[in-house]
Amino acid sequence: MSDFRQINEQFLASPQISVGDVAAAKEMGVTMIVNNRPDDEEPGQVSGAQIADAAKAAGIEYRAIPVTHAGFGQGQVDAMTEALEASEGPVLAYCRSGTRSTLLWALARAKQGANPSVIASQAANGGYDVSPVRQIIDMLSAGR
Repeated sequence: MSDFRQINEQFLASPQISVGDVAAAKEMGVTMIVNNRPDDEEPGQVSGAQIADAAKAAGIEYRAIPVTHAGFGQGQVDAMTEALEASEGPVLAYCRSGTRSTLLWALARAKQGANPSVIASQAANGGYDVSPVRQIIDMLSAGR
């Protein structure tokens, strides 16, 4: 069952999605799904390949930008920034709880020059707290 959380008009975050959730995403106008979860993180989780196949069948672009519990690297921030810029509509990103996806979105938006307070507020409206990466958000935003 989908638990898509609206962060802003162009981004939704979610805990692990199912193949059936892809159709729900399509109905909501999602044009890209970003998987931030490594395969086999948890026994029985739906694989990225299964979501990729369902996305392709639904006409939704799919990208994998896995983030482990070890944290984020510049390559992941760059890949998410590029995904957000390439999308022709709303992006749905998922991981185990939606937190890593939201934090990575926040870092990408900061890199794009978005206001850190707006980023934090939008994430909070979706039920996520960006304070673990707030200093990095501030630095990325200031670097624009």
